[in-house]
Amino acid sequence: MTTVTLSASSIIGTGVVNSSGEDLGNIKELMIHLSEGHIAYVVLSHGGFLGMGDKYFAIPWEAFTIDTVNKKFVLDVPQDKLDSAPGFDKDNWPDSATHDYMTKVYAHFGYRPYWERETSLL
Repeated sequence: MTTVTLSASSIIGTGVVNSSGEDLGNIKELMIHLSEGHIAYVVLSHGGFLGMGDKYFAIPWEAFTIDTVNKKFVLDVPQDKLDSAPGFDKDNWPDSATHDYMTKVYAHFGYRPYWERETSLL
């Protein structure tokens, strides 16, 4: 089994497309759950032009696959699904101390929130 690891700095700024090849934006940040030690969510910048008018979206890490050939992340959602997701302004990030916002995010994309899953040590 081959383990693939990437540095956070190599992921941040990477383009994101959907399965139809439509450009959805780029990864702005990886948010790490400190006590669990895993990626809680990815911050995706979507919309706007040249960084103006874009909106940020929290996306569950599990929603992404990696296209290693084209060096892009793939988020298998149509643009309208992303547009209707709960987003936030780049100057007003969601409160990470509560789960209200992230519960809506995970439900929108059809994933069970990471804090509700059982964890197991290998």
